[in-house]
Amino acid sequence: MTTIDFRLIRQLWMFLAVAEEQHFGRAAQRLNMSQPPLTEQIQVLEQSLKMSLFERSRRGTKLSPAGAAILPAVRQFAEQVERLERVVREVAAGQSGVLQVGAITSAMLDTVPELQHELRRQYPHLTVFVREIDSVEAIPALEAGELDVAFVRLDGPVGNGIESIPLAEDRLAVAVPRDHPLAELSRVRLRSLADVPLVMSARQVSPAYFDFLTAICRSNGFAPRVLHEVRSVTSQIAYVGCGQGVALVPASMRKLASENVVIRPLKERVMVVTAALAWNANRHNPMVDAVVSWANGVAGKVRTKG
Repeated sequence: MTTIDFRLIRQLWMFLAVAEEQHFGRAAQRLNMSQPPLTEQIQVLEQSLKMSLFERSRRGTKLSPAGAAILPAVRQFAEQVERLERVVREVAAGQSGVLQVGAITSAMLDTVPELQHELRRQYPHLTVFVREIDSVEAIPALEAGELDVAFVRLDGPVGNGIESIPLAEDRLAVAVPRDHPLAELSRVRLRSLADVPLVMSARQVSPAYFDFLTAICRSNGFAPRVLHEVRSVTSQIAYVGCGQGVALVPASMRKLASENVVIRPLKERVMVVTAALAWNANRHNPMVDAVVSWANGVAGKVRTKG
């Protein structure tokens, strides 16, 4: 079993302060310590890593190439430590539990607030941490235990203990610039998008969703001309507003459209899963059970509407 090197953790924290302040004196003030011990600890860190982390001159301190290379990983490490400290404080303060939630942007706008309202009502001492993710990040994070539940675009079985419930579906529509000829139509045929550049949600963000939309286009006789691949529906609408093509989006996203973008329904009835709850059944958590119970109720309402 490897022993945690707390001295290294402290030294990395010091390295981050100096890297961000670009000055040993200011970094020492930020860390509530004097400068000589800070300088000494950075030197010890450099010796243990066998690399120079900073270039020092009369004009100040700047990162060396090696220091710049490790900075992103150290920054990510510091964020994880801060998250751990926050959870520990919440639990120590008497909170009854912590729930780590990941969600795509559209789910953060619609589904997650509804869940939080219900959880606050039933479990007033529960602490819920929400972070934005891409759909493709959900499964690895659930498997690793970094997330308890995820609200993503997911359709069909995943395996490895990951289970899911479709929570919301919506009719597919098209977002077009207000001055585009298609904006004059009350409904748009999919086939009419054959020669129009499209702004699509990136395949690397949500492979199943990208492949579904591509298959829909092909079934209507054309291969989509993808001009841009972006990370979210909100980005799709923003690109459309900048005249960068049109986008296939859920009809409910009309509430996000700016004044220069209109959402027109398709003539074809194509339904898409806009949010699904995913969780790891191999990791037992009573709070996850509560979320799944809530989700089953929401899914039942969706089926009733359908």
